Amino acid sequence: MAVSYTPEVQGAGFKARVQRIGGHLAGMVMPNIGAFIAWGLITALFIPTGWLPNEHLAQLVDPMIGVLLPVLIGYTGGRLVHGQRGAVVGAVATMGVVVGADVPMFLGAMIIGPLAAYLLKLFDGLVQDRIRPGFEMLVDNFSAGIIGGGLALIGVWVIGPVVEQLTTWAGNAVDWLIGNNLLPLASVLVEPAKVLFLNNAINHGVLSPLAVAEAQETGKSILFMIESNPGPGLGLLAAFLVFGPRSLRPSVPAAMIIQFLGGIHEIYFPYVLMKPRLILAAIAGGATGVGTFMVTGAGLVATPSPGSIFAYAAVTPKGGWFGVFLGILLAAAVSFVVASALLGFGRLKSDQEAAETDEAAAEGQLPEPRQPAADASPAAPRTANAEG
Repeated sequence: MAVSYTPEVQGAGFKARVQRIGGHLAGMVMPNIGAFIAWGLITALFIPTGWLPNEHLAQLVDPMIGVLLPVLIGYTGGRLVHGQRGAVVGAVATMGVVVGADVPMFLGAMIIGPLAAYLLKLFDGLVQDRIRPGFEMLVDNFSAGIIGGGLALIGVWVIGPVVEQLTTWAGNAVDWLIGNNLLPLASVLVEPAKVLFLNNAINHGVLSPLAVAEAQETGKSILFMIESNPGPGLGLLAAFLVFGPRSLRPSVPAAMIIQFLGGIHEIYFPYVLMKPRLILAAIAGGATGVGTFMVTGAGLVATPSPGSIFAYAAVTPKGGWFGVFLGILLAAAVSFVVASALLGFGRLKSDQEAAETDEAAAEGQLPEPRQPAADASPAAPRTANAEG
C-alpha cells in the first residue's frame, strides 16, 4: 500500500519543487525508520559509552550504518521509481557508493537508487515491445544486472567520492558554526522552512547524514536535534490553547498530544500559517533549544523519528538526559512566551475582526467598516427594541 508522508503538492513554483523533493526524500527514508530505530537502540545500548556496553554486540553498529541503512534507502528509492526491478538495481547501485566513500552514504543512496531505477525504466520502455516470446526473463535479468552493475561502478568512481566531498564541506560549515557558537542561528532558516512542509527535506536530506557521520565518530550528535526538537511546537500550541482565538482552542489539546507524544510536527504548521508572525516564536524556541544543547554538550545517538519525546528518550545516550530534556523544556517555554506575546495574551479582538485586521495589514490598509445586515434598510436603521 502506498503511503504519502507529506501533503500533496500543488503548483509548479520553486517552493513546490522543493516540497516535492522533500516528499521523495521522505518516501525513501520513512519506510525504513524502523531500521534506523533498531540501529539507534543497538548503538545506545552496546557501544562502550552505552547503557549495556558489549564489545561483541557493538560489532553490529558499523555494518548497519555503513551498509544496511544506505542499501535499504537505495532499494526503497528504486522501488518508488520502477517497482521491484527498480528496487533491485537501486540496491545494487547503492553498494557502489557504499564502497566508494568512507562516510555513511545516505545522500548517495538517495541519488543513485532512483537514478538506477529510472535508467532501467527507460530501457524497459524501449525494449518491451521488441522482445521475442521466450526471451523475456533472459532480457529482464541481464538488463537489470548490467545496469545495476554499471551504476555500482559509477558509484565507486564518481558519485561516492563526490557526495563524500560535499558531506565534508557541509560538515566543515557546521563545525564552523559550532566553533563560533553560532549554531542556534540555524533555526532562522530551519523553522520557517519547516512550516512550509520542508522538514523532511531538511532533516533527512541535509542534517541526518551529517549527524550520523558525527555520531559514528563521537558517539552522539547535536545535529539530530536541530529540526526534530518537539519543544518549539509544543510551546506554540500551548500559547494557542491559552491565548489563541476561541474557535481554535478546542482543537489544540489533541494537536499537542499528536505533536509532542506522537512526534507528528506537521500538526502545528497550519496554526503558524494562519498567523505567520508566530514564526518568530518558533525561531526563538528553536534557537533556545539548540543553544541549550550546545551549552550542556547534549546530543543523540540516532535520528529521533518521529520527533516525539518518546523517540528522544529512546536515543539519548547514557548520562545525557539533563541536557536533552532541558533543551526541549526551555525551547517550549520560550516559544510559549513569545507566541503568547504575539497573540496579545488573549486581548485580541474577535476571530472575525482579527482576521479582517490581519488581511488589512497584509494589504497595507485599514479594514473597511462593517456593512449592515441584509435585512436592515439603509434609509431606516434599526433602533433598540424596534420590534418589541
